[in-house]
Amino acid sequence: MIVLSLAEIADVVGGRLHRAEPGAQVTGTVEFDTRKLTPGGLFVALPGEKVDGHDFAAQAVEAGAVAVLAAREVDAPAIVVPPLPAGEAHERSVALTGDKDGSGAAVLAALAKLARHVVQRLAEGELTVVGVTGSSGKTSTKDVIAQLLEPLGPTIAPPGSFNNELGHPWTALRADAETRHLVLELSARGPGHIAHLAEIAPPKIGVVLNVGSAHVGEFGSREGIAKTKGELVEALPEDGVAVLNLDDPLVAAMASRTKARVVFVGESPSAQVRAENITVDEQARASFRLITPSGEADVRLPLHGEHHVGNALSAAAVALELGVSPADIAARLSALERRSARRMEVVTRPDGVTILNDSFNANPESMRAGLKALAAMTRETGRRSWAVLGVMGELGADSVNAHDEIGRLVVRLNIAKLVVIGPEAAAMHQGAFQEGSWGEESTLVPDVEAAIALLHDQLRPGDVVLVKASKAAGLWRVAEALLEPRETDNSENRSNGGDA
Repeated sequence: MIVLSLAEIADVVGGRLHRAEPGAQVTGTVEFDTRKLTPGGLFVALPGEKVDGHDFAAQAVEAGAVAVLAAREVDAPAIVVPPLPAGEAHERSVALTGDKDGSGAAVLAALAKLARHVVQRLAEGELTVVGVTGSSGKTSTKDVIAQLLEPLGPTIAPPGSFNNELGHPWTALRADAETRHLVLELSARGPGHIAHLAEIAPPKIGVVLNVGSAHVGEFGSREGIAKTKGELVEALPEDGVAVLNLDDPLVAAMASRTKARVVFVGESPSAQVRAENITVDEQARASFRLITPSGEADVRLPLHGEHHVGNALSAAAVALELGVSPADIAARLSALERRSARRMEVVTRPDGVTILNDSFNANPESMRAGLKALAAMTRETGRRSWAVLGVMGELGADSVNAHDEIGRLVVRLNIAKLVVIGPEAAAMHQGAFQEGSWGEESTLVPDVEAAIALLHDQLRPGDVVLVKASKAAGLWRVAEALLEPRETDNSENRSNGGDA
């Protein structure tokens, strides 16, 4: 963050000083976790379901904080912010932090004001803010954009999917006078959420990847999701750039909702930045010819899954706008690293079993992408494929049909084994069974523990296992259990590789 005095911060957030020196300066980072505080930092006292950050105010100062951003007076120097009236901000705070009295809403609102002030100051100089949204692929694309821009200058991007009313301002406040690019991921649980995040850190470049079925239960329809995702391009200035996926009609239609210049990406011949001659190798890694108005180059993505082609095109369009040549873009795309955990994280055990850990989250679109990657990794090699799948949340009335369709897709892709976890996902099992060509290939188990036991018993060397579900299902525990070393019982014959 840029250096600010406590008096300046109080003025920005509309708070008052409590036991604090007005001239004292915040020179460190802004944190809501006392364990991450550095000397000269500012501690954000957020309430929650189990603990209240206000109770750690004195500890935060001992850890190096100059002051605490708080909703009430504490036993430490503080900037105390006024309460917010009941309403949407309060409801979002309760959903995010678990507090009931609205104090979290007040602190989050103050944090947003502080972030907006800092970003606006930095945007007067050389800072470019890039915003990314979409139903799936936001985190991966954010990571790719950051890697393309880092050679141009200091670049800030959030860790993982830190993309809500807390993670967004927290990330924005990592920027300082040296930062050249701030790459932010914008999520939404309802209308107006993306517009709110865009107000906190106004983007110069906005990327919309796709409109899928994620959270359709909350939005009511894909059209409702599109309306909210389009809030990003509506926030762009006239001299900004909207990067839109031409292959998704609902995204392409957002061109009429922005005053910014539009750059279309995709596989369509009409896209300014597009991919041609796409091929996928035995590890589900895509190669393609990158076509841009500035030239062409060959790309070989090291990431697993053909769906990364679209993400790479969007990232390439951003980099082109900021002056990177097609040749350099292609070279950087071909040298990408996966930065966020549990997203097509591929690990091979000593016995040759390969785990595709894509367990961070799931919706119908990302589930299909993961299954296609699994099929690509086993189709030509003869390795046995396993799809270990759990519930896809927040699908509303479409839930049963969506799960049924995924089960049927597993059969059509010729996946060898399907393990469905939990009664909420049972329609996957039924869909696979009803597809007509399967019998015992699909198994419905009650919970994660049962799935782990089944896999330990039946996996063979060389098998490939995809693990995927919505994060609430906890399937990351399956992936971690399969990667943990297990004691070998030498009294039994293990030659058939039955235990993994």
